[in-house]
Amino acid sequence: MTQDCYHCGEPVLTGDSYQVEIQGANRTMCCPGCEAVATTIVANGLTSYYEYRTAPAERANLVPEELQSLSLYDNEDVQQEFVRHENGIDEVILSVDGVSCAACAWLIEKQISAQAGVSRIQVNTTTNRATLRWDPSKAKLSTLLGEIHNLGYKAAPFEADNQEAQYHRTMKQYLYKLGVAGLATMQVMMLAVAMYFEVFGDMDESFRNYFRWVSLIFATPVLLYSAMPFYINAWRNLKARTLGMDVPVSIALLFAYFASLYATVTGVGEVFFESIAMFTFFLLVGRFLEMRARRTAAAASANLLKLIPRLATLDSGEQIPAKSLSVGHIVRVLPGEPFPADGVITEGVTTVDESMLTGESMPEARESGHSVFAGTLNIDGNVNVKVSAEKKDSLIAHIVQLQDEAQLAKPRVAQIADIVARYFVAVILLISALTWWYWQSHRPDDAFWIMLSVLVATCPCALSLATPTALTCSTSTFGRLGILLRRGHVFETLTKVNRVIVDKTGTLTEGNITLSHSATYGGTSSEQAFSIAAALESYANHPIAEAFCDIEAADGITQVENVIGEGLKGIYLGQEWRIGKPEFALTNAHEAKTIDHQIWLSCEGEKVASFQLVDPIRVSSKTLIDKFHEAGIAVTMLTGDNSKTAQAVATQLGIDELVSGVSPQGKLDYLNSLPKDQITMMIGDGVNDAPVLAGAHLSVAMGGGTDVAKASADMVLLGDDLTKLLDARHLAGFTQKIIRQNLAWALGYNLVILPLAVMGFVAPYIAVAGMSGSSVIVVTNSLRLFKKDLIERLKDK
Repeated sequence: MTQDCYHCGEPVLTGDSYQVEIQGANRTMCCPGCEAVATTIVANGLTSYYEYRTAPAERANLVPEELQSLSLYDNEDVQQEFVRHENGIDEVILSVDGVSCAACAWLIEKQISAQAGVSRIQVNTTTNRATLRWDPSKAKLSTLLGEIHNLGYKAAPFEADNQEAQYHRTMKQYLYKLGVAGLATMQVMMLAVAMYFEVFGDMDESFRNYFRWVSLIFATPVLLYSAMPFYINAWRNLKARTLGMDVPVSIALLFAYFASLYATVTGVGEVFFESIAMFTFFLLVGRFLEMRARRTAAAASANLLKLIPRLATLDSGEQIPAKSLSVGHIVRVLPGEPFPADGVITEGVTTVDESMLTGESMPEARESGHSVFAGTLNIDGNVNVKVSAEKKDSLIAHIVQLQDEAQLAKPRVAQIADIVARYFVAVILLISALTWWYWQSHRPDDAFWIMLSVLVATCPCALSLATPTALTCSTSTFGRLGILLRRGHVFETLTKVNRVIVDKTGTLTEGNITLSHSATYGGTSSEQAFSIAAALESYANHPIAEAFCDIEAADGITQVENVIGEGLKGIYLGQEWRIGKPEFALTNAHEAKTIDHQIWLSCEGEKVASFQLVDPIRVSSKTLIDKFHEAGIAVTMLTGDNSKTAQAVATQLGIDELVSGVSPQGKLDYLNSLPKDQITMMIGDGVNDAPVLAGAHLSVAMGGGTDVAKASADMVLLGDDLTKLLDARHLAGFTQKIIRQNLAWALGYNLVILPLAVMGFVAPYIAVAGMSGSSVIVVTNSLRLFKKDLIERLKDK
């Protein structure tokens, strides 16, 4: 019986000559092309393509393996794992291999942004990740990845495990190169001691030439193998007509080697083989330490994705890969297991450790109907969970995406530093040439090594690393606090805030609204009033609507309209019913002033029922307001509630100013009426807060708030503890301090070392050590933002 090809489905006429192991079994292919494509799919960790494809693939043509590998990313089934779709624009987070400095990031961004269909690409040099947004109708993902590859960098959709494996491969290669450079340096230095310090004073010229040839033999592998990363980066930059950090480094190495080679062959002039070996060794040591430190900074957000288990157990008992779960799957989660996906509990009661999301150490009780999130830990109950989002749309994936975006948004001072660093390379090359020309006329024997020192000592690597490393570390620490950053300007603005504007319901209060008292009018029964109210409120996404969620809703409500900030209206049995503020619901709103009920139900403008609601004040609200007052920050409560409750909350918390009974437009009008010298921070959670959140200098949305509010905010507070905002303010101030220290060190070092190197006071090996050490110092200083006790120490100051 003829077998079908596992890849394309066509008959296999070649027996079992072509086989690939897929999902633990040998699968037969029809031709070398299908075998090559299937092997590539498996090698790239995309085996789940075969599980969920809806039809066999087209028969593969034999094309270059790399091109075939990239074309796989255009497959819709494969893209389901990593591509987000929004308003006709696709977005993917990429791992980019080979990015070593800001010039690399600038080069990729410049070249890819020029491609048709690309709306944005941003590269993070610290995490080696890029965020790419493009129009799939104008460009294919494989084409854009191919353009990145043509620049000399490797890019693929970000997977935490794959990026870690790539990191370990890169570090292993660096260790090999470092080992070769280290051994060569030791050997060449011994020979250099004999030649330059004339240990053998009566050395014959033939012995001196012999030592030079031996030094050449040891230095050549260093130049051709160990220093290869510098040449590759320099070539990428030159090919794109830009100047990166490794251009002066490569020029220095090649000049030194060929000058020394000429001197060795002709017997005329000095040799610099020991400088080449030592130069490369120190550069590799610095780059190696720098990569390790940057890896520490980048690992925090990537590690979040590792909290999602690899396997998930369906309610039938079958185990499948967690990344294969789709919306609607029912999974069983046992005590001690992490949740494999975002979902809603359908059966069981448990407690959940959400500290990795919210920063809160105490487990939270969860039961049927409650939401749970991928990566959080099920503590003590057997529960069934209905999956509500795929892995790429999970809260953790969203957090990683937003953290990457926040790290990419640089303060103005950092943008200036990147521009300075890019042009400074050209200045270095010019100064080096002038330095050689000057010393060639005065001390020709020393002209070359002085020029070499200038090239190396002033390379602005530390300047380019000063801000990205600090922002990456700080963003991760914000995440540990349970605060998700969405904009990079938070670090600058948060420390300048002098007025806080805060919503009441769901922000200062818990948002856990319950019905306290109710009254009915006009002969309508209490049951009918409640059921109609529940039916109308079921169309709202606000804490007030939660108070009616347990009441059985009436059937037959149509044409429901949610008037943001006012209430809801709809048609029931041919009549218009409204629920909301008295001014919205009632024809004669003044009748409601004698009754302190916030919510009114009406039929054709006539009152039917009124409801008194109770919403407890958050425990952390009073502390938050008091601390803001201590810092000299004025606090305004801005709420749509015009009842006595709003005044009571403001009085109890010591709010400076109360603005109540305002619509969303009224909130925005209030914001615009403030003096220009007031830097505002708005804290809210509802749809009605979205305009003012977008209009404030800095905005914070509560994690339990609406998606619209969170989309409009600069920060999202994942937990309920408002005092975390005070910790965030301390951390933002310290982050700015670290950035200023890094920039001061990087600029100060270059300003000091440049004149010394030009005057010939800096030997090449000192220049190498100084340049590498400067970069390591900047990265290490940024890692101070990672310390676990940092927030407590900042509070004590």
